[in-house]
Amino acid sequence: MAATSTRTLRLLSLLQSRRHWSGADLAERLGVSVRTLRRDVERLREIGYPVDASRGADGGYALAPGAALPPLVLDDDEAVALAVGLSATAGTNPPPPPP
Repeated sequence: MAATSTRTLRLLSLLQSRRHWSGADLAERLGVSVRTLRRDVERLREIGYPVDASRGADGGYALAPGAALPPLVLDDDEAVALAVGLSATAGTNPPPPPP
């Protein structure tokens, strides 16, 4: 489940970074099949993100205008916990704690 959640957040980030993506490009970037990509897009829609899809030669996916990730407001302890958690899931060394 953690991999799915991480991938879904990454998909949202990719959709925010560019106006339009083909399904094949997104699937390749995420390292999944086009079918898995469609399920991930559906997950985003279920939690309220307006992902537009179009068919055909120029078809693909786009995040509707105005849709964005809300900013995170974290205190110092929460930011450190998030960094440690992300490092652990990425298999890297965690950053040192703040002074």
